[in-house]
Amino acid sequence: MLARNDSLVTEFILAGLTDHPELQQPLFYLFLMIYIVTTVGNLGLIMLIGLNSHLHTPMYYFLFNLSFIDLCYASVFTPKMLINFVSRKNIISYVGCMTQLFFFLFFVISECYMLTSMAYDRYVAICNPLLYKVTMSHQACSMLTFAAYMMGFAGATAHTGCMLRLTFCNVNIINHYLCDILPLLQLSCSSTYVNEVVVLIVVGINITVPCFTILISYICILTSILQIKSTQGRSKAFSTCSSHVIAISLFFGSAAFMYLNYTSGSMDLGKISSVVYTNVIPMLNPLIYSLRNKDIKVTLRKALFKMQERNMF
Repeated sequence: MLARNDSLVTEFILAGLTDHPELQQPLFYLFLMIYIVTTVGNLGLIMLIGLNSHLHTPMYYFLFNLSFIDLCYASVFTPKMLINFVSRKNIISYVGCMTQLFFFLFFVISECYMLTSMAYDRYVAICNPLLYKVTMSHQACSMLTFAAYMMGFAGATAHTGCMLRLTFCNVNIINHYLCDILPLLQLSCSSTYVNEVVVLIVVGINITVPCFTILISYICILTSILQIKSTQGRSKAFSTCSSHVIAISLFFGSAAFMYLNYTSGSMDLGKISSVVYTNVIPMLNPLIYSLRNKDIKVTLRKALFKMQERNMF
């Protein structure tokens, strides 16, 4: 028994993505491939930006941090998820579950604000290009990044702290493939009122503030782009922001869809939709930014060419 919350449950059983045995092995290989692409893509982007000085600009500084968050974010639960596909009993300890919950929330909330910082960066670059270097100074970028991580830490601490005060009795089967807030609240045999209020406040802030800031930024960006007389100039501006818009739409859209399904009571459908939010987004982000970004593609070609030359001699 863990004394920290007087819980009668010392371990949980993760129900997983499906209860069909014949699907376990195919799903293992599918999610293994997704995790490999996620790891290689994000780690590659981190190394590419870190090792090339001409990419040390505010836009790529935020992209570097986004890739770091996605890499850590996917690594919080995917290894355990893969093990569960090939094991008979998907057990996770109480401490392990709370730890997974904390880091899952920390990186998810941090990503919300990192995407917000990236939207603000694009707003300044397009709407106030003459003041870009002054506004997006190294100090300003560092402060925005620090604020994103601090918001993630504050949100994760609030949710996990409230979860630790709950008592879990006999039922210990989590109807999910990871330890998330809503599935855990369903198992509690004590009052979850405080937790629900915290979810309402914290989630409300962490969705409303980023979405409102991003929306305002892109309304201003769109207005500025439409005022550009040159067709080539408009095309370049749209190209600069299109990858960011795709990433934002996928992240917030899939997250909203997941929570809407949870509140409607369809937990199984919620688990399926959360795959997009938890597994697919971290894999797609480096692909979106690398395939639609000229600087990244040119730098990648140069890096591959140098590697090829070294292997030849």
